[in-house]
Amino acid sequence: MKNILKIFCLCFFLFSCGEETSTPTDVSSEDLELKKARFSDLNNWQKDDISQAIKAFKKSCEQIKSKKTEYIDMHAAIKIPTKAYLDVCKKINNISPQNYKDFIEKNFTPYLVTYQGSSEGKFTSYYEAMLYGSYHKSDKYKYPVYGRPHDMIEINLQDFDKSLPKKRLVGRIKGKTFIPYYTREEIHNKPLNAPILLWADNEVDIYVMQIQGSAVAHMDDGSEVRIGYAENNGHPFKGIGSILLEEEKIKPGQASMDKIKKWLKENPDLAVEPMNKNKRYVFHRLVNSDGPIGAQGASLTAGRSLAVDRKFIPLGALLWLETNGPDKESIEKLVVAQDIGGAIKGAVRGDYFWGSGGDEILEKAGRMHAKGQYYILLPNKKEK
Repeated sequence: MKNILKIFCLCFFLFSCGEETSTPTDVSSEDLELKKARFSDLNNWQKDDISQAIKAFKKSCEQIKSKKTEYIDMHAAIKIPTKAYLDVCKKINNISPQNYKDFIEKNFTPYLVTYQGSSEGKFTSYYEAMLYGSYHKSDKYKYPVYGRPHDMIEINLQDFDKSLPKKRLVGRIKGKTFIPYYTREEIHNKPLNAPILLWADNEVDIYVMQIQGSAVAHMDDGSEVRIGYAENNGHPFKGIGSILLEEEKIKPGQASMDKIKKWLKENPDLAVEPMNKNKRYVFHRLVNSDGPIGAQGASLTAGRSLAVDRKFIPLGALLWLETNGPDKESIEKLVVAQDIGGAIKGAVRGDYFWGSGGDEILEKAGRMHAKGQYYILLPNKKEK
């Protein structure tokens, strides 16, 4: 047999090589496999100061505890039993920082995530954007930041017929018919039945915020407000970089986010049409937290939170990431799967959260595009 743990098992735990570890019970693709490893296989494991990762992990524990589901993420192919995870969550609160690494080694086993026989995937980066705003509309602050529309309706096909695909539909009622919700272009060209959270001084900053999912608004009264993701209009996402390249408005090699943002701001009349070709529109909410809120519900931690495809990787899972940053520097560290993204698709695919800030952070995050791999850490079976 292959020295690979196939993710088809009818029990919660697997006994292998003298070690008992929790294992997924189901998977949506036969191509997804986990290869058992040791902590000595993780590049620079001993050198990583994991204290910030544990801080992020504890935030995920609180989210998992509040959900009370059978698995830590019911959407993911890899099914990690909630009880096994919460046992670890509870114990780690009594562990001192200098003993974190020993604790992880004793309570988890790493598995290399592979898909179709390969452990290699693509890793990019994102950041929390920044904009300037006001609660009052004026000649300077005239671009609305919308909350979730009052007339937007979300349905799941399986709520009507279990034989139908598990599909989320977002739309509105017109007459007696349910139709798709307004596209980005339609939202720009008509009044919207939605709350206005604040007014921004630049439409491009709102666009970048929608791509990143969140932002910090520097208000005209001197305060700062954190804006988080609330919902989207249900239309497919298309990256502005690919749109500008297709239209030959930028040249290959100029598609990093910082260069794209610069072009959009310098060409406001030309920018509207390509921005509208991305039909997806993101609505926001005001949040009170120490960082942007990820899809799991926990605030993100710079350098320790990763956006993943939750079709495969459960939110809340500990991952050992091995990739490179924008300047080819090694990124080998413990991270937590806490977010998702419209462009983050695949079993080995990640978007590394760089942090919060202005164009200097964008310049870093926008240039990261590297190959890499990760290991998922599964909690060991609790001894009887």
